[in-house]
This record gives sequence, structure tokens and C-alpha cells, in this order.
Amino acid sequence: MIDVLSLSRIVGAFTLQKGLEYSRRGAVLSMEITEDPLRISGRVAGSGRVPYQVDVAVTLNGPSILGLTGICSCPVRMNCKHVVAVIISGLSSRGQQDLRPAVPGRPAWERTLAPLVDAGLDRQPSGLIALGLQFELQPAVGDPAATSGALEVPRPARLGIRPVQQGASGKWVRTGISWSSLGYSSYGRTRPDPAHLEWLRAVQSVTGTSGSGSSRYYGSVPAWIQLDLVGGNAIWDLLAGAAELGIALIGSDRGQQAVTVAPEPADLVVDVVRRGGDIGLEALVLTGDGSGEIDDCLVLGEPVRALVSWPSSSAGVPLRERVLLLTRFRTPPAAELISLVDAGYQEIPGCDEQKFLGTYLPVLRQRVQVLSHDGSFQVPVPVPPELWLTVRHLPGHRAGIGWAWRYAGVEEPQQLWPRFSPAAFRDLEQERGILAELQSSLTGAGYLIEGGRLLGEVTLIGMQAVRFLADVLPDLAAHPCVHLEMIGEASYRAAEGEAVIGISGEAVEGRDWFDLQISVSVDGEDVALQDVFVALARAHEYMILPSGTYFALDSERFEQLRRLIEEARGLQDGTGKSLRVSRFQASLWDELQRLGLVDRQAQAWHRSVGGLLDAGEIEVQPVPDGFQAELRPYQQEGFNWLSFLFDSGLGGILADDMGLGKTIQTLALICRAVAGPRGSAPFLVVAPTSVVGNWKSEAARFAPHLKVLTVNETSTRRGVSIADLAGECDIVVTSYALFRLEFDSYEEQEWAGLILDEAQFVKNHQSLGFKNAKKLSAEFKLAITGTPMENNLMELWSLFSITAPGLFGSPKRFGEYYQKPIEKQGETEKLRQLRRRIRPLMLRRTKDQVVEELPPKQEQVIELELNAKHSKVYQTHLARERQKVLGLIGDMDKNRFAIFRSLTLLRQLSLDASLIDEKYAGIPSTKLDALMEQLEDVVAEGHRVLVFSQFTSFLRKVRDRLDANAVQYCYLDGTTKNRPEVLERFSSGSAPVFLISLKAGGFGLNLTEADYCILLDPWWNPASEAQAIDRAHRIGQTKTVMVYRLVAKGTIEEKVMALKENKAKLFSSVMNDDAAGSSALTAQDIRSLLS
Repeated sequence: MIDVLSLSRIVGAFTLQKGLEYSRRGAVLSMEITEDPLRISGRVAGSGRVPYQVDVAVTLNGPSILGLTGICSCPVRMNCKHVVAVIISGLSSRGQQDLRPAVPGRPAWERTLAPLVDAGLDRQPSGLIALGLQFELQPAVGDPAATSGALEVPRPARLGIRPVQQGASGKWVRTGISWSSLGYSSYGRTRPDPAHLEWLRAVQSVTGTSGSGSSRYYGSVPAWIQLDLVGGNAIWDLLAGAAELGIALIGSDRGQQAVTVAPEPADLVVDVVRRGGDIGLEALVLTGDGSGEIDDCLVLGEPVRALVSWPSSSAGVPLRERVLLLTRFRTPPAAELISLVDAGYQEIPGCDEQKFLGTYLPVLRQRVQVLSHDGSFQVPVPVPPELWLTVRHLPGHRAGIGWAWRYAGVEEPQQLWPRFSPAAFRDLEQERGILAELQSSLTGAGYLIEGGRLLGEVTLIGMQAVRFLADVLPDLAAHPCVHLEMIGEASYRAAEGEAVIGISGEAVEGRDWFDLQISVSVDGEDVALQDVFVALARAHEYMILPSGTYFALDSERFEQLRRLIEEARGLQDGTGKSLRVSRFQASLWDELQRLGLVDRQAQAWHRSVGGLLDAGEIEVQPVPDGFQAELRPYQQEGFNWLSFLFDSGLGGILADDMGLGKTIQTLALICRAVAGPRGSAPFLVVAPTSVVGNWKSEAARFAPHLKVLTVNETSTRRGVSIADLAGECDIVVTSYALFRLEFDSYEEQEWAGLILDEAQFVKNHQSLGFKNAKKLSAEFKLAITGTPMENNLMELWSLFSITAPGLFGSPKRFGEYYQKPIEKQGETEKLRQLRRRIRPLMLRRTKDQVVEELPPKQEQVIELELNAKHSKVYQTHLARERQKVLGLIGDMDKNRFAIFRSLTLLRQLSLDASLIDEKYAGIPSTKLDALMEQLEDVVAEGHRVLVFSQFTSFLRKVRDRLDANAVQYCYLDGTTKNRPEVLERFSSGSAPVFLISLKAGGFGLNLTEADYCILLDPWWNPASEAQAIDRAHRIGQTKTVMVYRLVAKGTIEEKVMALKENKAKLFSSVMNDDAAGSSALTAQDIRSLLS
């Protein structure tokens, strides 16, 4: 509900009534309402053909209107009946109770005819009293002339206004009306013209005399409002519209002559004339119609907006009797210019002319039009400010840069950015324009800018000074806006010749390390390597020497040198004047050689590893006598490469894809080494327990003349030392477990070489197995693995740290230089560099690359829906484990075990609910049912199947179902004792199904009899799955291998599949030429698994 009284108190009862009438008959044509603060805009049909535009700001307190400011395009301007109509309609549309019944919008024909009806509403009815506004020139309070009856206008003076009404005689009288009485709605038996009354109230409102708290008048309302004190434009808009409403503006003279509002605004100008050798200056007010000068006037408003003037013939006429003309200024003049008007004519002696022209005239021109009415003074064309650049050459290869403005006629230069208020004569707009034009010449000169703007003064030191002089100053000097001043002589010069770079080296600490001595000289002056490296690392384009000679560093040789120094330093522990490089860093050395920077001594060292850089340089080796196998072409290349490493005393990684014969290639190398000129020391092969026997059988098959010993138990049980066992052996094969338990015994024995089969077993550089393999003394170390990296790049570092010590320095350095940039930041350049470094010492071929006759492999993901009961149990545990894990991943290292335990539980639950609790034994396993159905079809068609799972508990459930269905099978997990017999049983064809735990059967098995692989549970390590599949898809396979992955929809298994794809990218990117990716299992990965 709208509080009508609160609205009436603001606009008056009459205006409220008229506004209600307008609102009821639909005069509001359109509205737009915005909230906070509440504003209502609208169009209202009035007496004219064009609707009035209304904008209202309303302050509400419940239903009461605390305040409003309504602006209307009608002559009343403020808080009129049109404003009231918009308020009533607007508040009604907001859901507040209206004071009128709902009226449908006007049709088009009614809106067209409405102005005819509305015109009648706006006509003054007969019998109403006309109101007017009276003006009176008055002396200022306290001025002696106020009571002296002076005829001339005193300075200061005031222009008062007050309301009047037309008396019975037609005269305008003050009786019965005042500013304080305008708020009354009744004037006795007579009624004032409502439109006139509304207009006078608007005048009272905009002049601040309506009694509000913001009024300049406190206490009682004065009889006269001092118009010369009223600010803003609203009062002048009201005065301009008085005639349209028929409101009389009259003077205080006896004849009550009309006060006129000039139709054209006035202009204040400064007239400058020359009188002999002097200059005269006077501020003038000119009429807007160009008819002449206004001599006698009083400025009005604070600040000044208008003036009141009277004819010059009024001399001798009392103030109250003068005929007045109100004129607005076209541009409101500043107070200082009004003082200039009061000062009258000013004479400037000829001796001060330059000071006037340089200091004062520019200021005048910025604020007012300057002219010479008789043409005696030629107003000079404005001279823009000049921007001066001063360059001072200082001792110590320094340059002082200073900027300043110079103005014509002003001796002192002006600061680029004044600390305090700028001098009045400065043209700041032109200054900003000049600086904006200068921006293009400052590209690349960020040291001259601070906080987004040009520094007024700055001292450049060393290379900054050189770069400024060489790159920036020429452009600045050529700029039309810049005036250059050079002081002093430069203490630096450009080098005459190119920099001479030399690299020499000598072996230190045996034969595994090389110290590089890098020298740089320019025009015969030596340059410190550390200084060169710092300049290159900071991407400096130039370098300056103590003598002042400077030279360019942007050549390709320096850029390549920077990268190589950065890498060598990044992987080197400690600092020093020289760079220590491992002889295993063959590709780095090759890049130095290509720069033409390596001397003869270093060349000789390079020839010792040259074959690593170009496979064409490796000598083809004949197959050793007694080796009973025909090597495929790629196997022959691998044998040649291994032979080169062995002869050079280098180690490496044989990383061929699974099933390509890594064991055969290594046996060929051992045969060659045994037959060659070497000592009697045997080779030590360390392999997983399940593969130890395979080495013996493979050696017996391809190299029966070799004496091979397998170690299957500790010395306590066998009763013989390792040294005694090695005796006359050529190969000793042991497991990683025994190697760890009896390392001291193995360390005491001399070995011709260390072979680490399935070397991913020592990928953790913090494990004891890794430390033992690294510590064991052997002339040759080889890592054999199809997956040199499974989870992160640090695993790759571990293998190279064993086989090629020094290639990558410490794990901390490797992590900072390679691992973090590649895995976390995806830096492809570091990835390419890493590939270049490992390529000479790691040989990897895939089946697709080298085996044309290998049959295809078809992979398919089978998604399975859990049954309702199974799904409910899974979702219950998922919610609980998710909450637990998300609270732990803040500290992955501390809580890793607990986190993976929760993830493992969810993976098991995806397979079979009873794996986590026997109480769920009654809930059928969807995956187990689907597997049995698939096996029934596959076995019936005569296929052989490998079934893999990470969980032996689930494999046992599969075994129980096979037993129940009378299906023959073989079973292998980590507890299987008769492993060879199990393998032989499957190979002979007596069982069509082979159940294998992923960990026990992921390597060392050749099961090409099978042509189907079924993976029951996905794993986020793609290498483990690939190893399992390659038990069947390898050399010797003649059938298409079908691979099926069973995935439970809506479970963690779906997330694992997605994560596995991401982790496969890192392996591919390092081994191949793909983009970088991250493979370490991160907190974000775990969040994704549980999402």
C-alpha cells in the first residue's frame, strides 16, 4: 500500500491529484523499473504531440515515500504531475497496492487522440489566480550602499527573487504569497493556477529553500531567494520554460516591467590590444547574438552559470527600478576570470611582454577565448611543448637519462612529471599526446618505464646503457617530438671482431669423467666463463667487458653454448670454474663438436664413443661360434650395439618391446665376450624368481657351450659361497631377492658384467635392490626391460644411474632439470633434449617396427552393468571411502598406504562384493558371470585363453567356477611352486584356460599357444597390462590375438581406464616423439578416481 500522505507532503495535494488523474486514464505510455536503488523511467502523454520523458529516483520505507527526485521534460521540470503518474503506475507494477483500478493499455487510436483531450487538462481554468516571479537587484548585506540609496550597482550585489500573484487590479502584488506559503494547498476563497504553483514549488526546490535538511537556508524561509547564490543548471531550465506556462517574470520597478531571458547564451572573452609599445588587456562579456558587449552586469550562481544585466542608459536609475535581462553563459567561466572582469582594463609594459606571452597568455588561452577586437595585437599561434631528452655519459659505463618539457618563452625546463601541481601554463593534454606518440619508439625499453609511465630520470649501468645507445636511442633521436642533448663521451665501444670460443678437456678420476675448459676472448681480451654464462642465462643480447668493449651474444653458437652449459650445470652437483661432463653424455658432446669448438684432445675422447651417435659407425659383428640361433636383422643390430657398449666399457638399456628376443641378443653378446680376450670372470644375471629358470633353458637352447649356474637358495641352505659356485661358470643367474639378501657375497666376486633382466625391479632409487645394483663393481652393466619407465621419469633415472653413472647427475638435479619441467609443466623442449641424451645409450624397437609377420592384435573394452544389489553395496562403500581419502590426500607421502588401501577395496568391490566381506557372498558377481559365458563360447570354438587379474582372491573364485563347470585350466600366481610343470601343461594343450595373476605372469612367459587374453580388472599402469598381453602376442604367434578388458560401469574401473590413457602418454612421449605428459599418480588423479 502506498502512503498517499507521504507523497502529498513532497509534491503537494494539487500535484498529487493531477498525477492520479493522469495515471487513472492511462497517460503513462511506457515504463522501465530498476532496483537497488529504485528508479522508474517512463513516457507520459501531455499537452504536446511528443510525450514527456520522466526519470524518478524513489526512497521507500515500507509503504511510505521518504524522498524522491523526479525529473521531467515538461516546463515544470521537477516533481510535477507527470512524475506522480509514473510513481503511481510504477509502484503498482511492483506489486504494491495502487490507488486506481487496473486500466488496460491504450490502443493505438486512443494514444493518437489523447493529446487533444490532455490539452484541455493543461489549460488554465477561468477564475484561477495567475502567479509570477519577481526579480530585484539588491545591495549585498553589510554594504554601505544597502542603506544609502546609491544609484550605482555596488560590488558585490545580489539578485533576489520571490513569488507574486496578480491582484484584482491586474497589478502584481506580494501580499498573500511568499516562499513559505507555497506549501499550503488552500488560499482562502481564491485558487492559484495549479501549473503556476507547481512551477514555483519546483523553483523553490532547486534553489534549496524548501525547508529540507540540505537547504542553505536554516530556520524560517526568507522572503527573497538570492539567485546569484544558486548553483546548477536546473533553475535556468525552469526560467527558460516559464513563458510556455504563461508565468510572468517581472522586475521591482514601479512599472513592473518584464524581466527577459536572453535566447542566446553569452561568452566571456579576453580582448588584447597594442597601445604603442605596451599591451592592454580586458575581460569582456559579449552577447550571444553578436550584437555587442554587455557592460553593466552581475554574475549569478556558485559557480557562475549566468548574469543579469541592464541597459547602459540606466545610469542614475535606482537598483530596484532597472530593466533586467537574464543571460546564461555558453561556457561557465572560472572564478579567476570573473575577477578579471571586475579588474577592468589592465596595461602591460613592453618590458614584460615576453613574460606575458610565455607564462600568462598560454594559461588564458586554455581557459578563455583570446582575441584582439581592433587587430592591433597579433595573437600568436600556440606553440606545443617540446620534449627534451638529455643523455649524460657517466664514469663506470653508466648513462644518465633525463626527460623534461620546454615551453616557448619559459626559461626553466619543466619536470616530465611534476611532483606538485604543474605550472598553470603547461598544456597537459598536448603533453600526454606527445608521450603517446613516443610509445612505439620505447618498445623493448622496459627499463625506462615504471608503473606504466616513462621515468623522468634514470641511470643505466653496463649493458642497459649499451642496449639503450645501440637499440633505443637511434629511434628516439629520429622521432619528430624528441629534442636530443648529449653530454660527455661514451666509455664503451663495439667489438671489431667476432668472439672466439674454445673448448678443451681432459679426463679426470679415471675414464668416466671429462672436465671441459671453455674460453672466450674478444679483440684479444679474455672473458670470464661465469660472466658469459650469467649473461647467456639472462638472455642478454650483448655483453660488456671491463674495458668498455661490448659484443653480441645473439649468435647461434652462443645460444647453443648457453643451452649446453645450462644442462651441464643443471645436472652437476656443486659449482666450479670448469664443467664436468660424463663420457656417457655422448649426444651433448656431439653438439659441442658440431659448433666447431672442440680441440684435438677432446676429439680423441669423442672418437671413443662416436659409435653411440651414429649407428652407421658401429662395426657389424659376426655371430659367435657356438651360438645356435639365426639372428633377425634387428637382433643383429642389437647384438652389434651391445658389443660396442661392451668393448667401450659403457653400459646401457636394452628396451625392445616384449617378445622381440632381448634374451637372445644378450646371450649372443655373452658368447662373444666369453670367446674374446677377457679374464675368467663370469657374467651375473639378476632376474625375477620366475624367470631364473628361463635363462638356463634359453642358454641351453641357443648357447649350450656356456656354463650356466642358477642360484635358487641362500648359502645357508646350499652350503656353498657364491665365489665357489662361480668357479668356472660363464653365467651366474640369481633372483632379485637372493641378490638383495646375499649382496655381500656377490660384491666379493669379480664380474665381467651385470645383466639386470626385467630391470623395472630396481626402478625405485630408494630401494635396496637399486643401491646394490649401483654399488656392485662390474666393467659392463646392462638393464633389460620392455618398460624402462612405468610411472615417472625418476624410474628412468634409476636405470641410467646404474648402467651409465653420471649421465644425469643426482636424483635431485635430475628432478629439477628434467622431471618437474616435463611431468608438471609439459615442457616439450626439455622432453626433446631428454630423448637426445638417452638415445645413444638406450635401444628400443617395437614389434610394429621390426616384425612384419607378427599377426594383428585386436583390443576391445566390454562394459558391464552391476546388478542392483551389487551397485547399492558399491555406492555405499564409495561414499565412505571417498570421504576418507579426500581427507588424506593433502599429504600424499604420509598417507599413501591408507589411500591405496581404499582404492584397492573399491577395485575389489567392482569385481565381487564378497571379496571385501563374506557377508555379501549371496550377491552374484556380474563380471564372473560374464566371464564364464564368454569362456564357454571361446573354448567351444577351440581357442586357448589367458585370463589375468591383479587379485588372486578373485582368480580363485574363477577357478572354483571352472571346477564346477568341469572346464580344464592351469593356474599360476606368486605361490605356485611347480611353475615349469604348469607352463608345460598349458603349452602341451591339455588345458584351454590359463588363470594368471598379473604380477606373477607379467614377464618371463612365452605363451604363444593362446590367442585370447581377458583382463578382468584394469590397472592404471598400462605397462603392466601390455606385458601381460605380450605373453601371447609375440614372435612365434601365428594367430590374431583377441584382447578383452572387462570394465564395470559406474565404478572406479571406468576412472582407471581414463587415467591409464593419460599415464601411457608419458611413456610414449619419452620413448617416441610424442608430446609430454605426466604419469605420476597425483592427488588430482585420486580425486578423479573417486569423482
